[in-house]
Amino acid sequence: MAHLPASGTQHTLRRGACEVVVASVGASLRSFTHSGRDLVVPFDADEVRPAYRGATLAPWPNRVVDGRYAFGGTEQQLPLTEPERGHALHGLAAWLDFEPVDKGPDHVTLAATVEPQTGYPWRVRVQTTFALGDDGLTQTVRAQNLSAGPVPFGTGPHPYLVAGEGTVDDWTLELPASEVLSVTPDRLVPTTLGPVDEAFDFRAPRAIGATEIDHAFTGLAPGDDGVTTVRVTAADGRGAGIAWDAACSWVQVHTADRPDGAADPSHRIGLAVEPMTCAPDAFNAPRYGFDTGLLVIEPGATAEASWRIFAI
Repeated sequence: MAHLPASGTQHTLRRGACEVVVASVGASLRSFTHSGRDLVVPFDADEVRPAYRGATLAPWPNRVVDGRYAFGGTEQQLPLTEPERGHALHGLAAWLDFEPVDKGPDHVTLAATVEPQTGYPWRVRVQTTFALGDDGLTQTVRAQNLSAGPVPFGTGPHPYLVAGEGTVDDWTLELPASEVLSVTPDRLVPTTLGPVDEAFDFRAPRAIGATEIDHAFTGLAPGDDGVTTVRVTAADGRGAGIAWDAACSWVQVHTADRPDGAADPSHRIGLAVEPMTCAPDAFNAPRYGFDTGLLVIEPGATAEASWRIFAI
């Protein structure tokens, strides 16, 4: 019997100078290269995916604080999958094995079902397509509510973009966001939404340097085409970008700081840029004084979002 890698079935896509490998566990973008250059931090096929690297996040991205929320008048308690901070992290699909629905040389569609369970008693079918085009790699997520009542939902990706040699400290970031969500330093619990300060204002491209970021941003400024674009570049001008439309009104950015610092080989080796349809802890929307973007999908209906990663 053939060995199945830890990250699941491998789906390789090629078009022009681009090669992509999608792993079936979590519908994870395992690698993406352009002319042999990494655009995202990769991981090995026979490796348990580290730090949600490349995972498809659903039915919520980011955190549900304390794993508790109320929906439709019923209190829910999710398992705490971020025990060090006491939260439910990055949804329920990240460790599901997605099955292929359609595949070609430059595209693959994968699907999995989130079954009713403790803390999320609804059935949601999650289908995602990765497609290489002349403009990069587009991922589209479509979620269908297979339950008898409405369901709360959010989605987003978790790529760590790579600009070039070195670490995040050596790169330049362009992030067209005017508002940042403050969080507590220990548990990253959302507190207040306000204008970006000097530390987090990257609307004009500038060096990241030693700045530590693990924050959600909104107040996005799309271009004339309605698309918001984040770019990270190295000194030679090359790099990687990610773009998305109004379906994602938030973006989480993380400089991949690790507790052990430089002793950890994954410390600041990529910049996580995660477009999200909703804010952190959006399932607890009533406690916040701003629009969290929480989606509610009616029975039989679908929700969709997409984003595109490209070489610079």
